[in-house]
Amino acid sequence: MITLSQYLVLGAVLFAIAVAGIFLNRRNLIVILMSIELMLLAVNMNFIAFSHFLGDTAGQVFVFFILTVAAAESAIGLAILITLFRNLRSIDVDDLDSLKG
Repeated sequence: MITLSQYLVLGAVLFAIAVAGIFLNRRNLIVILMSIELMLLAVNMNFIAFSHFLGDTAGQVFVFFILTVAAAESAIGLAILITLFRNLRSIDVDDLDSLKG
């Protein structure tokens, strides 16, 4: 049987990998978006673990709301990425300053 602490350690490792992905690669917008999604999934796993071990379904319901917001965030991020690539032929985050109007 997997204990609560093992789930929490796995969630912390996933969150640390996501933070490292953001800080190590600040230029590529796709990697930044994927790291943010990994952060949200790590938090969701902790919610599910606590919900399961406490016998309460509130954490699981909250995860559905987080997943909905994450899907919207991904759609908006990809729309910004497509606009950036169409205008500049690059997806570097440093090039976002040139889009000021």
